[in-house]
Amino acid sequence: MKNNEITRRKFIKTTGAITAGAFLAPAAACTTSAYDAKNVPTVILGKTGVRIPRLIMGLGSRFMAVDEEKGHEILETGLNNGLYYWDTAASYGSQQEWSEERIGKVLKDVRDRVFLSSKVGERNADEAKRTLETSLKRLQTDYIDLYQIHSVTNEEEVRQFDDKNGVLPVLKKYQEEGVIKHIGFTGHTSASAMKLAAEIYDFDTMLIALNHQESGKQTFEEEPLPFAYKKGMGVLAMKVIRPRETVNGLNPEDLVRYALSLENVTAAVIGIDSLDVLKKNLATLQSFEPLSKERMNELRADLDPFYRSNKLPWMQAGYRDGMHWA
Repeated sequence: MKNNEITRRKFIKTTGAITAGAFLAPAAACTTSAYDAKNVPTVILGKTGVRIPRLIMGLGSRFMAVDEEKGHEILETGLNNGLYYWDTAASYGSQQEWSEERIGKVLKDVRDRVFLSSKVGERNADEAKRTLETSLKRLQTDYIDLYQIHSVTNEEEVRQFDDKNGVLPVLKKYQEEGVIKHIGFTGHTSASAMKLAAEIYDFDTMLIALNHQESGKQTFEEEPLPFAYKKGMGVLAMKVIRPRETVNGLNPEDLVRYALSLENVTAAVIGIDSLDVLKKNLATLQSFEPLSKERMNELRADLDPFYRSNKLPWMQAGYRDGMHWA
């Protein structure tokens, strides 16, 4: 770990483009009082105690489908309108441009105003270290507010998180140093694996695909969501509007409201690929009221064809988020 510390200090000292105050000491940086939600609804992110907007800016495939200039405009507009929670991952993007690199060019000037989350797909300790150090350099920061073990797929890998050479001891070490503030995990394919991860470890958050199945409907809403929520974790929903890709006629505003109306969901991660989408999502959030039980049941019936579909990439065995950018 000493080599990592030396590398990080050298990086901080030699990054001349960073504005004064952008690199705060991790223990003191980015307090909740620095965040400005404007007039958007907020909520406490579980036991982290951090207040976040109920809509999180997803900065993956949709965000990377636009050019850098438009991407920066999305980030700045979102932040100026109260969307200060930015979600990315080390695997988002390509060798041509990584999401973290694009974000870093904006983040360096507004670091104390942003709650930042990223993700690590590696399960081996040494590989996870390299990924985290790379993320810090790309993002031009020396701390990440929430770092997540990415794309949990089965119970066997969950049980290995805490092995001597596993990913979790590494993240805990970085957390002790203040480089990571909070630790979470994500998943798309297995309700049982997600529930097990919440059960046997002391994670702060769970980011889980919504309305999803692998072979038959996975019981994500019925099992891991309420378990994690009752344990005090922040429960974040993703893939919220993706059912529109297989079911015609679904209203994206209804799907956002559906996600936010679920009793055990703290906030939703929504991919943003234009200012128009950003503004519509802001309007939906600002006027949000929980849907009635009757309307929720109607939407569940509308979503049934999605539950039965097996064509989407993240429904396939071996899928890891960040693999598909079409």
